[in-house]
Amino acid sequence: MEIEVKIRALMMDPNSGTPIIILKDVGSDTMLPIWVGAYEANAIALEIEKIAPPRPMTHDLLRNLLVELGVQVDRVVVTSLRDNTFFAVIEMRNSDGDRMVLDSRPSDAIALALRADCPIYVDMEVIKASHNTLPTEESEESEMSRSEEEWPDVIGEAGDLPM
Repeated sequence: MEIEVKIRALMMDPNSGTPIIILKDVGSDTMLPIWVGAYEANAIALEIEKIAPPRPMTHDLLRNLLVELGVQVDRVVVTSLRDNTFFAVIEMRNSDGDRMVLDSRPSDAIALALRADCPIYVDMEVIKASHNTLPTEESEESEMSRSEEEWPDVIGEAGDLPM
């Protein structure tokens, strides 16, 4: 089973300096942090903030290529967590209706999802496998109050970020 998520926050890990995307279940308070690379975090932040670079960046180029080829991105899914590495797929459909599934890093899939205006899903097994989910509102509130002190480099608003 899969759950739809939105980007809740984009922040820096205070210990490693690595960017983290916080995904939040649209139907509950469950959150999932995914550590990503600096380039991908920047690509996601630019799209969240609707900042258009003077030339297309890689994810913009990919979206433009798909549009020109008549391919629609239907959704992206974070499919698994193995050895502390997240895996994802990009589900697409061509103009004939043929479905395609492309293996992807979650950060690239999310950056493309923002540009293609499509939903992001996470498999429930990923949520269960992650030790960093916040299953209750009480846990979220205590985590968010700690986050405000420990994680000052939040990009975007504290609420759900627009997609």
